[in-house]
Parts: sequence; C-alpha cells; structure tokens
Amino acid sequence: MISVLLLQEKVFAALCHRRIGSALCQQQPWEADWYILIRIGPTRRIPEMAKNTRGTVTAFSPFDARADAEALRKAMKGMGTDEETVLKILTSRNNAQRQEIASAFKTLFGRDLVDDLKKELTGKFETLMVSLMRPAYIFDAHALKHAIKGAGTNEKVLTEILASRTPAEVQQIKQVYLQEYEANLEDKITGETSGHFQRMLVVLLQANRDPDVGVDESLVEQDAQVLFRAGELKWGTDEEKFITILGTRSISHLRRVFDKYMTISGFQIEETIDRETSGDLEKLLLAVVKCIRSVPAYFAETLYYSMKGAGTDDDTLIRVMVSRSEIDLLDIRREFRKNFAKSLYQMIQKDTSGDYRKALLLLCGGDDE
Repeated sequence: MISVLLLQEKVFAALCHRRIGSALCQQQPWEADWYILIRIGPTRRIPEMAKNTRGTVTAFSPFDARADAEALRKAMKGMGTDEETVLKILTSRNNAQRQEIASAFKTLFGRDLVDDLKKELTGKFETLMVSLMRPAYIFDAHALKHAIKGAGTNEKVLTEILASRTPAEVQQIKQVYLQEYEANLEDKITGETSGHFQRMLVVLLQANRDPDVGVDESLVEQDAQVLFRAGELKWGTDEEKFITILGTRSISHLRRVFDKYMTISGFQIEETIDRETSGDLEKLLLAVVKCIRSVPAYFAETLYYSMKGAGTDDDTLIRVMVSRSEIDLLDIRREFRKNFAKSLYQMIQKDTSGDYRKALLLLCGGDDE
C-alpha cells in the first residue's frame, strides 16, 4: 500500500531528521514550500503492549536505526558471526526500536533481519534473539499458537499468559491472533481443552473483569461466603463459583475477598483451592490468585522454578524475561530477591552459559545482592 501525505516544510524536515521507516522524500517543483512523503509498504500497525516504567529495557539514546542495521549486517555477513554485537544491540534497544532497525535493515540490504538471525544463530540463543524481535502482542499470540499446535497442549503457557495479562492486553492478543493466523483464539483454545479448565480459560478470554472503581464491602462479604460454601463447607466442590468470582471480579475487590475469606474460614484461599481442586484447573486458579495478589511475585516464582533443580525450562525463562523486560522486570527482580536465597541475576548466571547467558543477564539489567 502507498500512502501519500502532504507535509509543510518544517514538518517534513522533522520527519526526515527522525528517519521514518523506508520513506522516500523529495521536493516538488510545483510548490516550493510543500513536500510529498511517499511511504512504501504495508501500513498495518501492531499495537504495543502498555509499558510500565519498571522495565529493565527502555528506549536507547542516542538511537540510530540505520547504524544499528549496518552493525548487525556486518556482524552476520561472511564467515562466522559476531554474536557479541548482535546481543548487545538487541538487548539494549526496546521493541519499538528493534522494529525500526528491522525496517532499516530491509531498506538498506533487501534482507529480512529475523530470517538472518535464524540462519546465523543457533539453539537457545537464536530463540532468545528472535523472540526479542517480535512485537509484544505478536509474541504472546505466537506463544499461544504453539501451545495449542500439534499433538498435546501446553497448559502451562495458556495458564501463564491468560492468568497474568490485563483485560485490555487479552483483547489485543485476541485481535492480533486473528490478524496473524486468521483464526479465532477462543475457538482454538476450546478445541484443545476441556472441563472446568476450559471454562476458566474462556472466562479469562472474555476479558470482562470488573474495573477497579471502589470496593463494595457487602459484596466482599457475600463473595467470601459463597467461596466458603462452594468449597470447605460442601461435599465436593462447586467449581463454577470459584471460576465466576475469580474470573470476573476486580483486582481490588478480590484482594479484600481473600482477606475476608481468611477471617471467615481460617484458611488462605490458596489452601482451599489446593484441597478442593486438582490438575490444570488447580494450577490455573492458583495462578490467577497469585496474579491478583502480585503479578511481579507470580513471575518471580515462575522464573525461580524454571531454573530450580536439574535442567532448565528455557522456554519459560525466555518467555518471561522477554515479555516482562519492558514492563515490570525490576519489580520481579525485587520479589525474587525477597523470596529466594539468590538473586535472579545470580541464578541465571549459575544456570545458563555462553552468549545465551550474556544476553539474559543484559536483559536482567543487574544484580540485587
């Protein structure tokens, strides 16, 4: 698609100074102080994930997309690859800047940056660098697609993403999934899951959680009593009550419900879920409760268990480090240090190696010892 915009001289100069995409700018002889900007290529824009100031990766300054593209091409051209240059550039630019670099790379060399990364890099390091190149919502949509692709379903990925994203983020993920894969995310997930686990996923996919506009204490009391009767006071469990309340009430309301539930029952809500439910539903409900209490604490725990014990769950480690690097990784680091014997930085250092480790440590952004 070609979009043509008439721009006055000062606006044009500012745009050229910022080097927008692959724009071709030229002065027109028919009107001396007007210019035409021709932008070639698709104009579809993937919305960015809402950014929090608590990320470890922020906009790099001074930023020059052309210079970065040239450095990356040099690093991957010919025999051998300069992995150090690749990882230093891609971990220190935010996602919006990486997209500009990819655009400049295509313009300058007629090559796709992601394709070159896949060709020149290998293993976990390749996966990490390619993941950094995906816009946030595409990153989540891609993870969900692969979680339900082929034989077997990765319930862990479905749980992690849908329990932790805000309603606005879930709506954007659904929209991007439809754009990228021409398929309805809810239909795909319901086709691969079943039972109460499926029901809770569907509730989260509706993204209809009540807004935080104050807490009604009478409703808090009512919900706490409903949960108590649906679990501890009932022979069997009324899972639907847990699903409805945990999947639709506001964050501030649920935090008060958890406090009230403890007062009424003498149990933390997590203890009741652990006793009254099982399997994938239990894991999903617990993830939702943990995210209601603190999303950074939930991801700190997720990262810890991805590296604890024999072997490393690299898919989870990469997914969390990339997806939270511009949102709340500083808070995740703080929670990690508060709850575990080692800092996140130290655990990554011990559990990984090579360029993969270097890149993860740069994303981590420092030690908290």
